[in-house]
Amino acid sequence: METLLTIFALYYYPIKGSKLGSRWKYLNLIALAIVVRPTAAIPWIPLVFSHFLQEQKKADLILYNCIPIGLVTLGTSLMIDRVFFGEWVLVQLNFLKFNVLQNLGTFYGSHPWHWYFTQGLPVILGTHLPFFIHGCVMAPKRYRIFLGAVIWTVLVYSTLSHKEFRFIYPVLPFCMFFCGYSLKHLKAWKKSAASFLLLSNLIPALYTGLIHQRGSLDVMNHIQQLCNSSYQSQAFVFIMMPCHSTPFYSHVHCPLKMRFLQCPPDLTGNESYVDEADVFYSNPLGWLNKEFYNDTLLPSHLIFFSVLEQEISSFLALKGYKKTATVFHTHVPQGRVGSHIYIYKKKTEINHI
Repeated sequence: METLLTIFALYYYPIKGSKLGSRWKYLNLIALAIVVRPTAAIPWIPLVFSHFLQEQKKADLILYNCIPIGLVTLGTSLMIDRVFFGEWVLVQLNFLKFNVLQNLGTFYGSHPWHWYFTQGLPVILGTHLPFFIHGCVMAPKRYRIFLGAVIWTVLVYSTLSHKEFRFIYPVLPFCMFFCGYSLKHLKAWKKSAASFLLLSNLIPALYTGLIHQRGSLDVMNHIQQLCNSSYQSQAFVFIMMPCHSTPFYSHVHCPLKMRFLQCPPDLTGNESYVDEADVFYSNPLGWLNKEFYNDTLLPSHLIFFSVLEQEISSFLALKGYKKTATVFHTHVPQGRVGSHIYIYKKKTEINHI
């Protein structure tokens, strides 16, 4: 969402020579993006500062644009959060504390400082990378502020240990500007370059969007069927997969009892903390026997990746589970993620999927 708002804001950014610029519109869009995700402010810091330096009526920009927009946006955010949380909460401040000051994102992994430069940015640009570089070289000086925003954003994010591709998606609109400038000046090679970009992006997009790792969504269709069953009240689905592998109630629109392995970060400062998912995968069979020591606690359905089947086969046989569905997931299984997802149903329970 913040990337989409960044695109709209960029359209109205008052760059020199542009007649489409509207400081009121682009500042409103930036404010909305920051409310959605506070880090959306990062790429706009150099751009807003540049606008401020170029603006002749600096006092008007601050008094009649920045302050009113900031107060209204922040006030609206506070009111909405007050309604839903039941107390006054400054979500943006909590976001800053959690991700920056406490740096709890490292619980989900960390990367070296150069990761965004050596892997992150090249990967999200993909086949656009050579055109981006060419555009940066060819673009006039007045457009270099956009390149500065890209470099600034990547540098800021590089200071955080936990890194993900999605964190730097908001710089893509700026990068695409330079790619477009490159294509515009290729002249004889323009059609060939455009065809190359289309094919090199369309084919991977179709594969990754329609085939690769589709099982985590397809399996929810099987679970959804339980909602239309007379056995819904008796069903209990346990998803034994790495954290956040599948959607949850967003794809199952009924009060179906479900559970998944959890991996919340530790907020108590316990250095020996291990989340439930890691405990489970350290000894799946032992964990299952301990967790479901009584048959009355057993789920009616177990869902897990194919790589786990052999390790817990004795538990499945002893407790009377039978495989009822196999869902394709990926051609490239890795670690805890298997090529297929299996659905097992307890024989004495619901005979539905």
